[in-house]
Amino acid sequence: MKNIFLFVSFLFLISCQKEKKETAPVTKDEKIKKEIIPIPKKEIKIKEETKNIYPWKKDYDIKKSIINNIPLPEGYQRIPYESGSFADWLRHLPLKEKGSRVHYHNGRTKPIHVHHAVLDIDTGKEDLQQCADAVMRLKSEYHYSLKEFESIHFNYTSGDNVSFDDWRKGKKPIVRGNRVDFSAPSGQTDNSYSNFKKYIQQIFTYAGTASLSREMNQVIRINDIEVGDVFIIGGHPGHAVIVIDVAENDRKEKIFMIAQSYMPAQDIHILKNPNDSNMSPWYSIDFGEKLFTPEWTFDASDLKRF
Repeated sequence: MKNIFLFVSFLFLISCQKEKKETAPVTKDEKIKKEIIPIPKKEIKIKEETKNIYPWKKDYDIKKSIINNIPLPEGYQRIPYESGSFADWLRHLPLKEKGSRVHYHNGRTKPIHVHHAVLDIDTGKEDLQQCADAVMRLKSEYHYSLKEFESIHFNYTSGDNVSFDDWRKGKKPIVRGNRVDFSAPSGQTDNSYSNFKKYIQQIFTYAGTASLSREMNQVIRINDIEVGDVFIIGGHPGHAVIVIDVAENDRKEKIFMIAQSYMPAQDIHILKNPNDSNMSPWYSIDFGEKLFTPEWTFDASDLKRF
């Protein structure tokens, strides 16, 4: 009888410990894990495919026309990048329908055909989103889509750093000639996309190739080129084009695609390769001393990285 009593007591003790363990507070990671586990795999897949990581596109569909669908030259394969990275985000940017023309901010059509495809992203109605501005727009849109507000910051030509993290809290730059002061935070936070667009518009006004080129780090070896790198020459005017895809063959020979806006402000577009129509819109890293693009010429030393 005593042994039966001890056995029942032991079972009760185990039951209590199990109940205590299940009702004990869980960490944030454990909570997330418990919430995810019961969801069927099929439902997770659908959620990821329809998730809007391009805020300006209300109806983005990963199955539609994207950069990742542009054919490769024979023998080449796209270099893999981590899902969710800036490189991966750029590679899946939405495109306008095949045959679309490049339009200026005022609606007029660009008279020359230097593009292979046009990105499906707004330009704005003012003459602001030009070359470096397009690069800054894409970089900041990426971080905004992930709510990485502290990563959205650029320098004015004056050298003053202006961040969206401050901007959304009401700390705004006040420009007086060549001097930049900042207001005190308002005490309210506005993370809205419309407020973000106001932030990026003023960045376009007071920043450019001269300031952006000083913020970026030089890529020493052209063979180390990655998606998200930028060929940039700072100046008044200067120019910048962003690398939006990279591939290589079995011999580790790399090719890349580049996109630009230009002057006046216009649709961001993928450039043709004027030197090799068979490879276009891809460019070989073995371009020699100069990289000739349809509207600008760069050196290999002009390649930089955020």
